[in-house]
Amino acid sequence: MRNLTRRRAIQVIAAAAGLPLLVAGVRATVPGGRFFGWQGEVLGAASELTLWHWDEAMARRTILKMRHEIERFERIFSLYRDDSEIARLNRDGVLARPSPELIAVIDASQKLGTLSGGAFDISVQPLWRVYEAHFWSRSVVASDIAARAADVARSLVDHRRIQPGAARIALPPGMAITLNGIAQGAITDRMADLLRNEGFAHAMVDLGEFHALGNHPDGRAWRVATRGSEVALSDNALAVSSGCGTAFEPSGRFHHIFDPASGASANMLREVAVIAPRAMIADALATAICVLGEARGIELLAHYPGARALVTRAS
Repeated sequence: MRNLTRRRAIQVIAAAAGLPLLVAGVRATVPGGRFFGWQGEVLGAASELTLWHWDEAMARRTILKMRHEIERFERIFSLYRDDSEIARLNRDGVLARPSPELIAVIDASQKLGTLSGGAFDISVQPLWRVYEAHFWSRSVVASDIAARAADVARSLVDHRRIQPGAARIALPPGMAITLNGIAQGAITDRMADLLRNEGFAHAMVDLGEFHALGNHPDGRAWRVATRGSEVALSDNALAVSSGCGTAFEPSGRFHHIFDPASGASANMLREVAVIAPRAMIADALATAICVLGEARGIELLAHYPGARALVTRAS
């Protein structure tokens, strides 16, 4: 599976003086503290942790703790690992004794799936497989990819058929799920919560989605640039969805954000950026609004107090 390219267009903007935020030990503009950071990959997305603290040992211990926690979440949510919970569920059609984190994310997905009228649907993984096989691996080339995708959507995409439970999760034959439209936000929130519980007041967590802890140490909001705008964050989160992130072919018509009803890629909007109190909600809402469009997207946002969206229309 190809690596996502969204990070080329979304980045944390450094301080006005051009401070390199992500190098451990770089001094901040505020006396008495320093920036510490980590760079890596989470669920296939380039990721960064940036935290400010006066105690180097404390900062490094916390980053190590966060890395262990990220690894634990990878063993639950990663589609890149054969031994993860989601990979085993997709392979076997059933998963006994799922982790509480997996149950919680699936429950949140089901709620948003219902509120969005099915626009957000975690059972679109068979569509990914169809498009990947047709465009990238060329292992199964369909004479009419649009018709083939529509058939798959009718037969294998419907979040209401997932049977989640504390003892087991079951899928109908042939169905598979992806949590890439919500799990990155969930992990991002977990890391922000961990930092808050450890006493950190200034941090930026970017693990596929963004969650700002407090303000930047110099007193201003953290700033994040997307393709279409610049967003100020302070104790809130940002998620951005765009078909430009993972296109299957050069025209960009076929990409990874699917309309679950038709099986086609959603092309009403070029980019959706959602700001919300929690990254998990922002993550899922951004995907759903890409499918719903502006008018219905506004109706969906009304169910989530504190959430707002910035949209870039398709040209």
